[in-house]
Amino acid sequence: MRLIDSLVSWFVRQRMEGILHSAGRPVEMQERLLRQLIQDSKRTEWGGQYEYASIKNSKQFSERIPLQDYESLKLFIERMMKGEQNILWSSEINWFAKSSGTTSDRSKFIPVSREGLRDCHFKGGRDVMAVYCHNHPETKIFSGKGLLMGGSHQINQLNEDCHYGDVSAVMLQSMPLLAHWIKTPELSVALMDDWEEKLERMAEITIRQNVTHIAGVPTWTLVLVRKIFEKTGKTNLAEVWKNIELYIHGGVSFTPYREQFKKLIQSDKMRYVETYNASEGFFALQDSENSDDMLLLTDNGVYYEFIEIENQKCRPLSEVEAGKTYSLVISTNSGLWRYQIGDTVLFTSTNPYKIKVAGRTKHFINAFGEEVMVDNTDKAIAQACIQTGALVSDYTVAPVFLEGNNKGGHEWLIEFEKPPADLKGFTFLLDESLRLLNSDYDAKRYKDIALQLPIIHSLPQGTFYNWMKSKGKLGGQNKVQRLANDRKILDEISSFAISPK
Repeated sequence: MRLIDSLVSWFVRQRMEGILHSAGRPVEMQERLLRQLIQDSKRTEWGGQYEYASIKNSKQFSERIPLQDYESLKLFIERMMKGEQNILWSSEINWFAKSSGTTSDRSKFIPVSREGLRDCHFKGGRDVMAVYCHNHPETKIFSGKGLLMGGSHQINQLNEDCHYGDVSAVMLQSMPLLAHWIKTPELSVALMDDWEEKLERMAEITIRQNVTHIAGVPTWTLVLVRKIFEKTGKTNLAEVWKNIELYIHGGVSFTPYREQFKKLIQSDKMRYVETYNASEGFFALQDSENSDDMLLLTDNGVYYEFIEIENQKCRPLSEVEAGKTYSLVISTNSGLWRYQIGDTVLFTSTNPYKIKVAGRTKHFINAFGEEVMVDNTDKAIAQACIQTGALVSDYTVAPVFLEGNNKGGHEWLIEFEKPPADLKGFTFLLDESLRLLNSDYDAKRYKDIALQLPIIHSLPQGTFYNWMKSKGKLGGQNKVQRLANDRKILDEISSFAISPK
């Protein structure tokens, strides 16, 4: 134990020096990073197209390179997936993180370079542990195992040298040997494709181990915890893992899950840390338990820009203001250039730079990691109408959160101009279409493990109109919000439909 404590102390001191240095000089670190990204990429196809060799500063960079999204980079990425190199990034790229689809694709594939893994994803993970150990020097977190809720990975059939999977799976597959020593379960189980069997095996393995911390999306973590309770007969995870002390979460809002975790893990020493990591990079981490905002990581291979919501002007980090919400734009050491990730962030502080994830640039539901966009639901409901002859006037959707032994799901309020003859059949068709449109939703619906079949209510005609009228929001640009990550609007309209005022 003394050796472990000494190694941990050295690791924490070394990383905290770097974290504090970057946090104290964020603008300087960002400018230096951008110059390095440009220098490393000037001989790529992309760098040649935009004459990177002549770009001297961030102002020239933002003026010369147009804003990008997945659609504008898609053809470059598809060539990379077929084995072409030196397209968007100079080093060889063989890994792609599979993420939820765009308006025209079921899935998107984000390139992940070795620099992106080393200097962004892995570095971000190390920084989380360093900050936690710095804040809690008495921790015994490294005396046991870390349970990582990773995804699955597959071989890309277009090219035997290219692989793709969830970003967590890409990281697990590429993780240093030392990291495998302190994590659980073993790689063959962590990367299983069949989630039902995977959760069964994970429960069997980990109930016999000394797990001190967990990292993963709340949805799947809850499912695993219930499986463990089923096998052990326990109702408190701290009785299964007596030394558990930390849950690292991200990907979806933790707000609706916080109280459930407190009931499932009844321990005074249990702590929770939020991170902002995505397929595209590891961007921020919670560095204080007294505040739920996150420290922006300015020296982790990602150059940031921010689009003002009000006027759509793109700003460098030096020009953002606390209290304002911006759309996030990134340039990375995996070859994403001025890429609009689709998230909005609220700056809570500029000294140091701290943020909260405010939402998406478009309406969406991501209560369980399903990342369903309004484009998905619009298309799914249209397809169900075509197949049933129904006509829809308006709709809104909200999550049904996991509670007790009940599974999560989506609840729909639909006002039909012409209702389907069979509402249950309409529900099955809508669900089937949504699964075809969105791979993340499909994964969560697999055998009803995390998401049950949608619940659809048919509202009386005029309900949405009368509700909007009661709000003084008739006409103009006013409209019912299609998707939400909370139940405020849905519950309000449901009550209005029962007892209109």
